[in-house]
Amino acid sequence: MKRLLRDFLRSSFVQRALGWLAAEYLRLVWLTNRFVYDPVDIYARVEPEMPGIFVFWHGQHFLTPFIKTKESYRAKVLISRHRDGEFNAIAAERLGIGTIRGSGDHGGAFHRKGGVGAFKEMVRALEEGWNVATTADVPKRARVAGLGAIMLARESGRPILPFAMVTSRFARLKNWDSTTINLPFGRGAVVGIEAVYVPPDADAETMEKCRLQVETLLNEATRRAYAAVGRPEAALG
Repeated sequence: MKRLLRDFLRSSFVQRALGWLAAEYLRLVWLTNRFVYDPVDIYARVEPEMPGIFVFWHGQHFLTPFIKTKESYRAKVLISRHRDGEFNAIAAERLGIGTIRGSGDHGGAFHRKGGVGAFKEMVRALEEGWNVATTADVPKRARVAGLGAIMLARESGRPILPFAMVTSRFARLKNWDSTTINLPFGRGAVVGIEAVYVPPDADAETMEKCRLQVETLLNEATRRAYAAVGRPEAALG
C-alpha cells in the first residue's frame, strides 16, 4: 500500500499538479508580503555583477525565484534529479526560472547523481549570460557551505552573490535543513551583502578562505533579514 501511494505521488500527473499549486501558492506569498531590501539599491549594485552565481541556504529556497524581478534577468536554478525534486522543477519553470538537473556539492563528489553534467551545464549557462542559483550548503549539513559554488566561480570567473530572502510569517519543518514554509500576509526582506570572487588559479587554501567567506556572508545576511522583519530569533533556526 505504501509503495502504491508513493508511486502515485511520484506520477507525472501528480508532480505537475503539485508543481502548479506550489508555484501559485508562492506567487500569493510574494504578492501579499511587503518586502524591504538591504541595501535599498541592491539591484543597482548587483546588475553590474551579472551573470552571477546566486547562493542561499538550503531550506530557505522557496521564494528565491522572485529574486528575478526583470525579464532581462535570465536565471537557471540547480534542482536535484531525484524524482521528489520534479515538482520543484515544474514550480520553478512556471515562475519563469530555467532548471539544471543534477546534484550539488557532496563534499566535492560531483560524480554523484549527475553532478559532473550539472556542473558543466552551470558553467555553460554562465558563459551564455544566465544567472545561476544554487544552495550553498552540503546536503545533510545545514549552514555549512560546500565547495561547489567555489569551484563553479573558479571555473567560470563569475562572482558568487550570497543572499537571504525571508518572511516574518512562516512554518518551519523539523528536518535536517529546518525547511521554512513562507506564509502570506506579512513582511519580507531580501538581503545581499557583497560578492565573492574566486581567482582562476585558487589553490586549496584560497578556496577554503572563499568558502568560509560565503558561509559568513550567508549567516550575516540571514541574521539581518530576520531582524528586518522583526523575527531576530528565527535566524538561529
